[in-house]
Amino acid sequence: MPGEPPPEGVAVIDKEAGWTSHDVVAKSRGVLGTRKVGHSGTLDPDATGVLVLGVGRATRLLRFLTALGKEYIGQVVLGTETTTLDASGDVTATHDMAGVSLDDVVAAAAGLTGDIEQVPPMVSAVKVGGRRLHEIAREGGEVEREARPVTVHRFDVAPADEPGVFDVAVACSSGTYVRTLAADLGTALGGGAHLRRLRRTAVGSFTLAEAHPLESPVLLPVAAAMRDLSGVSVDEATALDVSHGKPLAAEAIGLDPTTAGVGPWPVYGPAGDLLAVYQPHGDRPGRVKPAMVLAPAGS
Repeated sequence: MPGEPPPEGVAVIDKEAGWTSHDVVAKSRGVLGTRKVGHSGTLDPDATGVLVLGVGRATRLLRFLTALGKEYIGQVVLGTETTTLDASGDVTATHDMAGVSLDDVVAAAAGLTGDIEQVPPMVSAVKVGGRRLHEIAREGGEVEREARPVTVHRFDVAPADEPGVFDVAVACSSGTYVRTLAADLGTALGGGAHLRRLRRTAVGSFTLAEAHPLESPVLLPVAAAMRDLSGVSVDEATALDVSHGKPLAAEAIGLDPTTAGVGPWPVYGPAGDLLAVYQPHGDRPGRVKPAMVLAPAGS
């Protein structure tokens, strides 16, 4: 209605299969009645589950959510390789893996746990030579990709109801491709494999428990975007300096520069409102500066 403030906050969506992350953003703009909607990281069209949206002022904070860890469940199908490393692709090779035991799969998954190197799949948004890999793949091309360091915190496997199919649960760093984990698992077992039924269950502390359908999003406060980062609260006088974007001594916002780490740090006012996000001041030890100052609501 005229005169009402525009919507803002964080929406945790339970994405359905068949929707791209861009599709979800476009639909949400119509549902919420604002153009200011973005997402914190893509989820494959065939995958379902948690997709975190920023609305209004929260869109400016999405870059701080990108690095949050992710959790997934899905199924690995042994014996079949595909062009996309998941069930949406064409079959490129088959292997007789009937002799592979659960113990074999558990051991291979353990070998893919921890700090590992992973080659991004061709059907990813990674850029090589200024072009996204999935664009090259759609044209039938393939290019060399450098392996990237990722961390797999947990890679649990259990037998599914079908022979050669295993339920998996993965907790990993941002930038980890579960479809690549599935393919690498198959290779480690002396054959091949692909992923199916991928469902993202968590992005940081944002889980399916608070996710809602695309048609009925629920907005959490703007400050919820920063809830996974250690923040500081300041008094009224310092809040004024923070709101004006002033570089400050770390102690001025309650940070001990010897133990505070590298940030970034959300800064909250006396009433608990998010004022800004601060970061180290380059080569000036003990000083911090704003990475972002949040404008007042409605501005």
